[in-house]
Amino acid sequence: MDPNGNYVFSSRPRPVENRSRYKTTPTEQTPRTYANMMYDRRVIRGSSYAKHIIPFIAQPDPVEVQRQQQTKKRALPRKQPRVQLRPTTPEAVQGRKHIDVQTEKYLEELSDMIVATDVKCQTDDFLDRPATPLFIPAKTGKDVETQIEEGELFDFDMEVQSVLELLVGKTTEQSLGEVMEEEELACLRAQQRAFKELRNHELAEVLRLKEQERRHSEEKERRIAQQKEVLKKEKEVAEKIAARACSKQYLSDAVPAVFTSLRGHGYFYDLVEKDIETKLMPWLMDEVNNSLERRYTARNLLDNIIHDVVQKKRQDTQDTIHDVVQKRQEMFKETQ
Repeated sequence: MDPNGNYVFSSRPRPVENRSRYKTTPTEQTPRTYANMMYDRRVIRGSSYAKHIIPFIAQPDPVEVQRQQQTKKRALPRKQPRVQLRPTTPEAVQGRKHIDVQTEKYLEELSDMIVATDVKCQTDDFLDRPATPLFIPAKTGKDVETQIEEGELFDFDMEVQSVLELLVGKTTEQSLGEVMEEEELACLRAQQRAFKELRNHELAEVLRLKEQERRHSEEKERRIAQQKEVLKKEKEVAEKIAARACSKQYLSDAVPAVFTSLRGHGYFYDLVEKDIETKLMPWLMDEVNNSLERRYTARNLLDNIIHDVVQKKRQDTQDTIHDVVQKRQEMFKETQ
């Protein structure tokens, strides 16, 4: 029993027993063995709505198979008498044959051709919908009337006095308010004008101070740049002086050695010999080449002239021979 008075039962967990499918007699009972529920075919996994399909590896029970075969054998003799007792159509007489006929109450002509007819129908034109009439509600209630004589409701001269006093008072009050508002607006405009003048003066002063600060900054930067340029030039001058002194000290012994080496390699030469090699010999070679080119041109020209003359002479000879042959043929024809 729990503290609330309800009955509660619980047992210790234990493995599932591996029991056979059919009941056994007490003499055939064997010691209990335990199996794994993961491989039990009675335990269905997945959705409970799906159909449980026994896998192919499961072997059918021999006793169940034998029982099904015996059931089929017992049912077979029962079906055979029914088939034998069913009446059948006798065989057709010689020269005739059985055909299918209609046994319905109303006969129907059977044909491969389907009869089809064309039918036409003309509909009326659509008419315009008439205008919807105005809705006039029905009259309800009763009509009554009354007569009001002059002076019964109110006296205009007396009743209008309070209205006029109210209108004049309100108009005067509104006029005074508008005048005070205009005076206040004039004061505000004067204050705004004075404030704008003061602000413009302050802005001009701020701009003047900014311009002065800018000029001071530019002057400072320019002075710094000038000083850097002066230091740079002084450094360059010092480096040049040091380089000049070093070069003088180095070249004091190098100049005689250089002249000696140049003289040994032939850089110091005779001017007349150099002039002949660089000016006279090139000019002489150019003139010789020009002379040879003119001679070669004249020779080619003479060869072309001789070739043209020979060709012309050959052509004239061929023409003369052709004329002589033609004349002889004509003479031969005349003699015949």
